[in-house]
Amino acid sequence: MEKTPVEIFMCLWALVFWGLVNSAQADSSPTVKAAASIEPLVRVVDLHVGQQAEVELADGSMATVRLLEVTEHRDPIRQAIRETEVHVEVNGQRATLSAGLYHLPIQVGGLQIDCAVTAGYNVNNLRRDYGLEADARLRLWPAESPWLRPGTFRYPVKQRWFASLTWADIEPIDGGRTISNQVAYHNGWDIGGVEGRVEVVAATDALVVSSGLDVLEGHAEDTPVQPRYDVVYLLDNRGWYYRYSHFQSIDPQIEVGKTVKQGDRLGVLGKEGASGGWSHLHFHISCRQPSGQWGLQNAGAFLHEAYRQQYQPPLLACARPQQFITAGDTVTLDGSNSWSECGEIAEYHWTFTDGSTARGPRVERSYEQPGRFSEILRVTDSHGNIDYDFAIVQVIDPQQPERYTPSLHAAYAPTFAIRPGDPVTFQVRASRISEGDEIWDFGDGSPTVRTRSDGNLKPLAPDGYASVVHRYERPGHYLVHVHRQDASGATAHARLHVRIQQE
Repeated sequence: MEKTPVEIFMCLWALVFWGLVNSAQADSSPTVKAAASIEPLVRVVDLHVGQQAEVELADGSMATVRLLEVTEHRDPIRQAIRETEVHVEVNGQRATLSAGLYHLPIQVGGLQIDCAVTAGYNVNNLRRDYGLEADARLRLWPAESPWLRPGTFRYPVKQRWFASLTWADIEPIDGGRTISNQVAYHNGWDIGGVEGRVEVVAATDALVVSSGLDVLEGHAEDTPVQPRYDVVYLLDNRGWYYRYSHFQSIDPQIEVGKTVKQGDRLGVLGKEGASGGWSHLHFHISCRQPSGQWGLQNAGAFLHEAYRQQYQPPLLACARPQQFITAGDTVTLDGSNSWSECGEIAEYHWTFTDGSTARGPRVERSYEQPGRFSEILRVTDSHGNIDYDFAIVQVIDPQQPERYTPSLHAAYAPTFAIRPGDPVTFQVRASRISEGDEIWDFGDGSPTVRTRSDGNLKPLAPDGYASVVHRYERPGHYLVHVHRQDASGATAHARLHVRIQQE
């Protein structure tokens, strides 16, 4: 069967990749061994509106995809893209996609498809990391295909899904000291956690091409590698580069030229480097794109799939991404990206900071006062399983439109296999606030506890987080609430979902 230009490009890149690996084998540690190439299951096409492509899928079948229209919705505060509508026709069937963020591939026209990014993300963006020169990037898989080959990828932190704050691919970063219309859209996934307590592992079998400031010969130029003291880069046999950032410590055995197996320890999660002062793993994948440039390979679907395969949860709630509005405006909170293994979510139940409630996957909500709110979403599937997530809404003061509200990052560890009486470490760090204390409610009827973090005045301060240890007496689901108020009366709220197992 004649190959498409996309397929020809992928074959050429495979040859280039194995040239790099063979070069590394010749020049580096003898621990480097040859591995069989893995052809990615995903097919990627960049299209202009009105353009059509014939694509050979991983199972050898052919698909016709046409890009019909792209609509990007920007907020009035920063002119940042918050939502997209990407209209496509796949094998004669029309559908609407949303780009990036927490959206998973959908079934249409006898295959699976998603949209990674649209052209508007190249406009007024401090980080143009996509290698996109068309109107939209579409990714396609066979109808019943996994998104990555089973057994070749795993979740890169030993922690529960959505245990803390996250930033997704192409999610606008709303933070810093002052509000600007120069937008940084996130390049990869940030997975928040407790500083120094969460193990980071290799997501895939790979070659270590960068560890700290050391770079393997042949990978310093014309690659995505940008070394830093807190960063590790891996190169897998798909030809994909993986960046892991903000380690508190990198394992001494992670040396350039060596190979790692998926699940091997890389180090410990921290807040080093350009972390903004909050403790998290930054994880992203780069590969050659149809433009011929290096660009991001959106990781969200792969992380979601890997976590499900590894931990087999029946239900995963999702109330993300974060929302950003001005006091007095209305926002739509969306839980429709929640996932159920049985394929059906029976109930979406919202509880808001003021005590009011609502039902349904999408609800509208107005905020009259500035602050940073964390609203509770509880989803229940048809088997009675429940899960929680939290919708973060940052509401700025219209009288101070250049000023972000105060914020909190909260996390806890461990997140798995907690039993009654076990000590659980909770951490919190405030930003853009120096007054008052954090007030903790652990959700079990115990007295509130006060802490005072440093306000993130020095992002890399080793004692920036405030910590407290708590023990739960009984099994169950507990919703933890922590808040802190600044001198203007604006309050930052954060919430955590803790599961205590039977003994």
